[in-house]
Amino acid sequence: MSGEGEGEGRGRGKGKGKVHILMFPYPAQGHILALLDLTHHLALAGLTITILITPKNLPILNPLLSSHPPNTIQTLLLPFPPHPNIPAHVENLRHLSNAGNYPVINALSKLQPQIIHWFSTHPNPPLALISDFFLGWTHHLAAHLAIPRIAFYGVSAFLANVLHHCWRNPDLLNATSLVHFPHLPGTPSFERDHLPSVFLRYRESDPESDLVRESFLSNHAAWGSVLNTFRAFEGPHLGRFPRAFAVGPLGSERAEAQPERGSEILEWLDAVEEESSVLYVCFGSQKLLKKEQMEALALGLERSQTRFLWVVKTPSTEDQLEKGYGLLPEGFEGRVAGRGLVVKGWAPQVAILSHRAVGGFLSHCGWNSVMEGMLSGVAIVGWPMEADQFVNASLVVEERGVGVRVCSGADSVPDPDHLAGTVAEVMTAHSPQKIKANLMREEAIRAVSQGGDSSLDLDHLVKALLQLAR
Repeated sequence: MSGEGEGEGRGRGKGKGKVHILMFPYPAQGHILALLDLTHHLALAGLTITILITPKNLPILNPLLSSHPPNTIQTLLLPFPPHPNIPAHVENLRHLSNAGNYPVINALSKLQPQIIHWFSTHPNPPLALISDFFLGWTHHLAAHLAIPRIAFYGVSAFLANVLHHCWRNPDLLNATSLVHFPHLPGTPSFERDHLPSVFLRYRESDPESDLVRESFLSNHAAWGSVLNTFRAFEGPHLGRFPRAFAVGPLGSERAEAQPERGSEILEWLDAVEEESSVLYVCFGSQKLLKKEQMEALALGLERSQTRFLWVVKTPSTEDQLEKGYGLLPEGFEGRVAGRGLVVKGWAPQVAILSHRAVGGFLSHCGWNSVMEGMLSGVAIVGWPMEADQFVNASLVVEERGVGVRVCSGADSVPDPDHLAGTVAEVMTAHSPQKIKANLMREEAIRAVSQGGDSSLDLDHLVKALLQLAR
């Protein structure tokens, strides 16, 4: 990701007080990374930070902790509460899939007595709590502690508004046709099954479901809201939040931290002469594709005659046999050698997207991926599958025109010829999606640069937090 124009450390120089803030991330990869990016900026601004974390999630903090002086960022290590639907030793959603959200939210709510005890015995207790919006129950915790609670949204403002409307109207679960949102900008509509997954799992009068619903509804009672988005991309959607701070795109600093791993991938990209000619293909940190989906995607990429870099997750033999997850078609890598690179396992996504050779991103439209794509100026070829992805795809495709939708649904199988044609069209040098994505990149860089909207919002947040000590 290009860092040109980026301010000299967003949030620096705003005062070196002893203001202590408690950060409480939700234990899912996308959620944690975004909140840690915010934590990085708050620590640079001179705030004292404590991060509440459970033992098995502690290693995720290592890059952040190592980039700051000792004791700048502390950890509050609490055991993950047991839950009958969470296997022992599991503390992160990546081991549970989206079905684990309800058990995880309910389990973490049991930490309140320990947090209250820690707070009451601390020599310099926090003056505010910043917690993930999946942890809305912490609003009541903060009220008990008599400190303000700030909701952190590592998702689109659009999604947050859709979700709030859903929670206020749970009868939408009974919809048999399109669900309309007439009070939201652009009056969007979605198929019932394309509503956010966390809402679709709600069951009325079920105690765990009711806690989740009340938790989400509590977010709108927060003192303020911090969102990983920027006004040029989502301005119309930000007006419905109490005291909104739009500080995104977060995470641009990670572009410099990643290339130490995956250097052979970047070397392959360096050898590509034509700028913006490579399509990056990746569906997030968890998603595996079924056999039919793998074959259709491989065939579509092969027929597109487009350069591509495909990050493939290899399922276990058990997952192949029991769940139907697939492998690359036999002979595929040989047929695309030179034009396509297959990466099995981890890849430095931020560094890849920011590379001059990359111009498109075949994505599930997870929000972190969308923000990284916008900051890199790449057109998005969307295949939303679950969670918030259908809402994000609507924003990317219909509202902003920086992408196209090539397929929809976790079980959908793209038509290889349609996929090939769509990819080839989007990846032409002057496709409308590329042009708009490049313009959005300029807006994103401007937003996080000194004096930009997101940089100013971050400054305002820091100032508001520092004033809590007065």
